[in-house]
Amino acid sequence: MQIREMTLKELYTVYDVVKQLRCDLSYEAFEDLIYDMRHMEYKMFGILEKGELVCYSGVAVQTNLYHKRHLYIFDLVTDEKYRSQGYGKMMLEYLYDYAKTAACENLVLSSGLQREKAHDFYEKSGFEKKSYLFVKSV
Repeated sequence: MQIREMTLKELYTVYDVVKQLRCDLSYEAFEDLIYDMRHMEYKMFGILEKGELVCYSGVAVQTNLYHKRHLYIFDLVTDEKYRSQGYGKMMLEYLYDYAKTAACENLVLSSGLQREKAHDFYEKSGFEKKSYLFVKSV
């Protein structure tokens, strides 16, 4: 087992797992967005088991007035074949350590309304519900 930063050359591999969370996202849109997010130093981390990506997280260190310097977790998904085997917990522990080395005060993420199982997992992992996220299309 290995946890490491994924490279741009591995986007097809990453996409195979990400599309399980972002079902409406085409590969072309995914690739465009990954390249657009490079300015914020978006990092892609994966847990690999025998060379196969089993868990993925996309993150960036950010700063704002309410979370201070924090690690924002944009995506966290375990391949459906490997769920409930501890990989999500392992990734969150890795990201916690990564955030500490990056001098972050918090880990922050947003999760969809219909993901109760994920919400239970986040709360068991020490996250607190702090706010509602409102979105208005332009």
